[in-house]
Amino acid sequence: MPPISQQKNAPRFGLFCVASFLLSISYGATFLVSLLVTSLGGSERDAGQVFAVAMLSTLAAVVGSGHLMQRLGAARCVALGAAFLAIASMGFALISGLGNGLLACGLMLGIGWGLFYTLGPIIVAAMVEPARRTHCFALLSGSMLTGIGSGPLAGKLASHFGLPLQTAFFCAATAAVLGGVYFWRLRTLSTERIGTKVEIGLKSAATVLRSRSALSILMVGLGGAVFGGLGSFQTSYAANQGLDYSLFFIGFMGAAIACRLLIAGWVVKRNPFATSCLLTTLMLIAVTGFGEWVHDGLSYGLTAALLGVGYGLNYSVINGLAANEAPPGLTAQALLLFSLSYFIGVFGFPFIAGKLISSAGVDGMLLGVQVIASFAWLLSASRWLAGQLRKHTRLAT
Repeated sequence: MPPISQQKNAPRFGLFCVASFLLSISYGATFLVSLLVTSLGGSERDAGQVFAVAMLSTLAAVVGSGHLMQRLGAARCVALGAAFLAIASMGFALISGLGNGLLACGLMLGIGWGLFYTLGPIIVAAMVEPARRTHCFALLSGSMLTGIGSGPLAGKLASHFGLPLQTAFFCAATAAVLGGVYFWRLRTLSTERIGTKVEIGLKSAATVLRSRSALSILMVGLGGAVFGGLGSFQTSYAANQGLDYSLFFIGFMGAAIACRLLIAGWVVKRNPFATSCLLTTLMLIAVTGFGEWVHDGLSYGLTAALLGVGYGLNYSVINGLAANEAPPGLTAQALLLFSLSYFIGVFGFPFIAGKLISSAGVDGMLLGVQVIASFAWLLSASRWLAGQLRKHTRLAT
């Protein structure tokens, strides 16, 4: 495929980031689902069921995205995903009670987010020349995080002006439609031009999971569980502490976006095992802080920012490890499993967290998150120590 000029694609990629921001608002709005369910007379347990359905449909969408891309093209698939996101957000806005309608919204949300999250980076890889991909992936990640953070902040802004919580979901639906229009107009980007097949089978999955890449795949699932558990029920945590939940999303997203855009390029050039261990330590400290020293707005925002630094940067580091340690010829499959693991954590653990809150309160949920963060730290520290041991063994021989 002939290289595409940077001058021609600069405005095009800028529009791509804007559209990605708009689609990400729908996922960010799901952090208000717990508040929505409570307003409808439900509990965190009911909200957890919505996330569980979203997890299952997301996994199906990720696995099927490669096959669908070969038939429709990546951009059309993302446009289809945007339609699902718009319908899901509109459903959350119009729902009047608990039941199957709420679960159906979670189902459509998972399909839409799974298609976009998986295929968006593939489109970027085809849109820009190889030399610019690392920088463009960082910009894409920052755009998506900005959208994710804007979802719950839209709910806070609505309440500030005396508008119902459903206003945030109406905004998310509108944003998804606008983003979908862009990807539909981008449909001329053909599958042949992308040239990457992301289908995965049992044999290729087993080969990847027997490689060293499997540890990074496991770690992103654990990190996703931490982020999903804290993000999905942050409204419950803030209400329990008498705090403003918007401070969490401002602190977390602000720190994560700034780090990914400003220093991620430098961080990924360091020793990945040592860097991952350090960042996982910061994540564990932050998770512990939510249960120990968060008592006012300042400590709340700073702890959220610490979580954003640790989790936000570590995601990029272990993403690179998953790709670099994949078996030859199976990098795309390793990254697909990486996405699957992330979604299991980010949507699956909130199902458990909802049950924990219903039975043991917010403190029970925090304890569960801390156990997961501790396990992630142990894995990260073990990988770093094993790497140091291999290095010293080589030097000794």
